[in-house]
Amino acid sequence: MPLEFPFRGRWRARNSPARRVPSHGTDLFGLTYSIDFIAVGGDGRSAPRTWRSALRPEPPEGFLGFGMPILAPVAGTVAVAHDGEADHEARRSPVTRLPYAFGQAGRVRAGIAAIAGNHVVIALSPEGPFAALVHLRRGSLRVAEGDHVLGGEQVGECGNSGNSTEPHLHLQVSDTVPRRDARGLPIAFRRTGGAAGDLWMPDEGEIVEAG
Repeated sequence: MPLEFPFRGRWRARNSPARRVPSHGTDLFGLTYSIDFIAVGGDGRSAPRTWRSALRPEPPEGFLGFGMPILAPVAGTVAVAHDGEADHEARRSPVTRLPYAFGQAGRVRAGIAAIAGNHVVIALSPEGPFAALVHLRRGSLRVAEGDHVLGGEQVGECGNSGNSTEPHLHLQVSDTVPRRDARGLPIAFRRTGGAAGDLWMPDEGEIVEAG
């Protein structure tokens, strides 16, 4: 599935299917070929490193990506526009991530809202496939179910809602709207400045610059 990058600026790829499949270690919820992107500055960091980042959770507002525009990667109709989930504190170190990891099973049992947080799902046709933009900032959604969107149109802002340890964007395409039994579909991105049909998947840790 060819997609446009759903953001502008510098973003680092994480959990890329170029590294492994399933990219997030599971096929549940259509995650098989999903990818994460974290906004970074010129130093490659998403936020300054301080004593707090090593020992305590951090406010999401301190991260470069928090509040950055998130764009539709394809044209289609909004099938899901879920808002209202809180943006929680970020956790970058093993000390702060360990307690959060213990709650993972409970979030999976709680369902898609606990996993995806605030999210927008775009249907390319009534029968799919469906592109999901996940972990959006609460109150930032600019679209509603049934709206038609164009590729590149802003649908919300990057947040830290749902199953997220720091502000980032999770993107996936599946055969249904995200649910436990959804089947993930392969994706690729149009290379900026490349020839028509020039598609690729960013590698793990690769920085993408989109304008």
